[in-house]
Parts: sequence; structure tokens; C-alpha cells
Amino acid sequence: MSFPQSENPSPALAASVTSRIWPNVELQWEDIGGLPPMRRAAVIGAGSWGTAVAVLLARGGLEVQLGTRTEEQADAISFARENDRYLPGVRLPDAIEIRKSSEIELGGVDLLCIAVPSASYPQAVGAVADRVGRRAGVLLLAKGLIAPKGQLPSDYVAERIQSRGVSCLGGPAHAREAVSGSAALVLGTGDADLSAQLGGVFDKAGLVCERSRDVVGVEMAGAAKNAAVLAAAAAEPHGLNAAGIAASAVWGECVQYAVAQGAELGTFNGLAGVGDLLATVMAEGSRNRRAGELLGSGTPPDQIQREIGQASEAMDSVPQIAATVAASGCPSDALEGLADLVTGRITSDEWVAALRRVGHSRRAA
Repeated sequence: MSFPQSENPSPALAASVTSRIWPNVELQWEDIGGLPPMRRAAVIGAGSWGTAVAVLLARGGLEVQLGTRTEEQADAISFARENDRYLPGVRLPDAIEIRKSSEIELGGVDLLCIAVPSASYPQAVGAVADRVGRRAGVLLLAKGLIAPKGQLPSDYVAERIQSRGVSCLGGPAHAREAVSGSAALVLGTGDADLSAQLGGVFDKAGLVCERSRDVVGVEMAGAAKNAAVLAAAAAEPHGLNAAGIAASAVWGECVQYAVAQGAELGTFNGLAGVGDLLATVMAEGSRNRRAGELLGSGTPPDQIQREIGQASEAMDSVPQIAATVAASGCPSDALEGLADLVTGRITSDEWVAALRRVGHSRRAA
């Protein structure tokens, strides 16, 4: 008796056959203390960075489902094999399948990547939490805190998704540079096996991928970077010195809070911290820098997203960061002032004047 054979079986077909012949294969892997290699991933969020990470995962050898907000978006990207709105000119590998996020099959994925801004986490996580298998790892791309408690994305997700481990991605990685292979990332996770496997995928994709166990530091560095870039760009019309004062004050308050929460100071001195900060300040296409420039020029906050064409994560997350840092008892004057600017309570002139007063009073003390 012979079995039917295929010269080029797809990973999905192989997985299906394997699960029928050896239904307890996953238990066997656990019994010997290891986990099977990653094969399938799903990315929720088809913005510029979500699309870029989907490309990187595919180049690293995974089959990827990329989730969009609407069926129309999925059809358009599938037809063009390119996300011409958020990442034009980058062809999507054949290993990427594009679907509406609600139609993605999550039960069999080895990795779930949540690629939406921090403000969208309650909705995005709620939509997938009961569909993710316990054997899947989770990768988070947000650079902000989650309302209403001001939680780190990893803590928020760990409470709601039963997974093998949660990881986060930091570092100075612009989406277009990442897919060109010239970016450096920091993968943060406390799960050694997830760090090795997922780090290996990014290595294979051609990136420099540092590994870190300091999840608090990596996530807070990303949030601090967005806030500091927004502050610098908003203050720049008042002079470069004002931009420097604003950025350093906001950055310093975020770092002091993070260290109080257990982060390592060294994380902020590396790629996930000052590396990401400098790259974003210098990036003309940065949404957070552009939002700050519009704030500084007097554009009403409620008009900024329409001007940019995309959401600025800093605009959405700064009020929550300021409230969280203030509630902890750490210094928060600069962050609270920036939050007042973002929400339209004060003008940029009033904010910069207040920053200078705070600076004088601290030096006097």
C-alpha cells in the first residue's frame, strides 16, 4: 500500500496531515522540554509598520496572514500585492495572505503580532483574545500605555490572552528601512525560547536583532521616545534650545518612572532608547514629529490627524502617560504640560514658558 505524495507540499498541508496522523505531537514536544519551530503567523493591523513586520516574518520563513480593517482593503492589497497607502513600492511576498482581521484564522498560528496603536488595544485585543491558541507567542508593536490604567502593552495583553509568552519590539526601525534590511530592532521578552525562535526569524530576514529581557524598559523607551519627539517638534518654533529643553524634560520624566517600575537604565541608553529617539527626531516622515510641528504652529489638536492622514500614537498616548507618571508620584510637570497642549487646554507659547519656569525652579532647588 502506498500513500499519495506531493512533490511540493505546502506547510499548511503538512501541518494538517501531521495533526491527523500524530494528534498528540504538541504534547510530545512539551514533554521533551522544547517547542516546535514557528511556521505560521498572523499580523493584526495593516499600517506601515504592521505591513513591514509581515514582510519581515515572511522573509524569515513564516506563512503570514495580514489583517486589515475592511474587506475592501484586503481585496485591494491582495490584487496589487502592495500596500500602496502605507508602504508603497514594497511587494508583498507570496507567503503573505491578506484578510479582513475578523476573518483571520488564529487557532493554528504560532505567532500573533498586534500592530495597532496603543489607543486601539482594548478593541483589537478584545476581538482576538478568545481565538488565540495557548501555544502561540504574541509580539507587540505599540509604543504607548493602555488606558484606563496606564498599563504596559505586555501587561495588558498577558491578562487577556493565554499564550506561551509575550514579546515586544523596539528600536530605531523605520518601516521602509526595515524591509530594505537596513534596520536594527530590539526584541524584548522574558521567554527564552520565544526570544530564540522569533529572534532567529528576524535574523533570517536580514535585520540586526538584539535580544533583551527588559520588557519594561523596551516598552517604556518606545513610549518615552514618542512623547519626547512630539515635545521637541512642538517646541522647535520657539528655538532649538526650547526643543532641547522640552525633549530632555519629557524624556527624563519617562525614564525616572520606568526605572522606578523596574526597567534597566541601560535600555534607555541603547537602541531601544536614544537610538530610536534620534532616528525618529531626524525622520522627516515621522508621524509623531509631524504632529508636533503642527502643534507648535498652532494647528488645533483635533485637526492634526486629518492633516497627517494617519494617527499619531504620541498624540493619543501622551495624556495617558502623563496621568500614569503623575499617579506614581514621580515628577511629571513636563508630561502634564505636554498633555495639556495635546488636548488643547494651553497654547504652545504657554507650554514653553511653563517649561522654562520649571527648569529655573529645578536649577534653583
